[in-house]
Amino acid sequence: MAQGSDMDTRLHRTLRLISGAAAHLTAVIFTISISCVAQPGTTLFSWHPFLMTLAFSFFMTEAILVFSPDSSLLRSFSRTARVRAHWLLQLLSALCAGLGLCAIYYNKALHGKPHFVTWHGLLGLLTVMWALIQNLGGITLLYPKLVQRWTLATRKLYHATSGLLAYLLGCISLLLGMCSLWFTASVTGVSWYLCALCPVLTGLVIMSQVSNAYLYRKRN
Repeated sequence: MAQGSDMDTRLHRTLRLISGAAAHLTAVIFTISISCVAQPGTTLFSWHPFLMTLAFSFFMTEAILVFSPDSSLLRSFSRTARVRAHWLLQLLSALCAGLGLCAIYYNKALHGKPHFVTWHGLLGLLTVMWALIQNLGGITLLYPKLVQRWTLATRKLYHATSGLLAYLLGCISLLLGMCSLWFTASVTGVSWYLCALCPVLTGLVIMSQVSNAYLYRKRN
């Protein structure tokens, strides 16, 4: 029985290592792929898909994976160093998301097009707003004296849950963006499905990590 339990543990750890490595690789490849399609700098619009992908597929993914016990690129660093890296990556994510939102808003204004009339536009706006609020909420973890109504453990749980929701909203927004006329005209066939699979894969990995680290542990 003990040997079987050890084998299960090693198997689960190996699967977590593989899924974490796949998430890192997917985040990089997907961001590069969208950059090649969008060609940022060629038009004002081109900055929107590039910055949003950089924000939610790369920076936010890496920010959360920093705390992965199996696949963190900084797992040999101290907890303090990983927290700082998390904050830096999240700030870069928020900055890119804000600039990406400004780019599409200004582009539509220049062309006289209505704002936030599609599911992608509405959910994208909600995602950016939620991510910004999430970042502000994380300040209470850095400075616990700001909010003393809840314990630190409770605030960590709320932050993890809210952060997971923000990340999943980002993944869904990216998927909806890939259903747009611009993207479906640029990427077709198997390539489209491979691109669509990327946020799904990273979303599942991040959801598993957060659930195992916070949500599942808190229920037991």
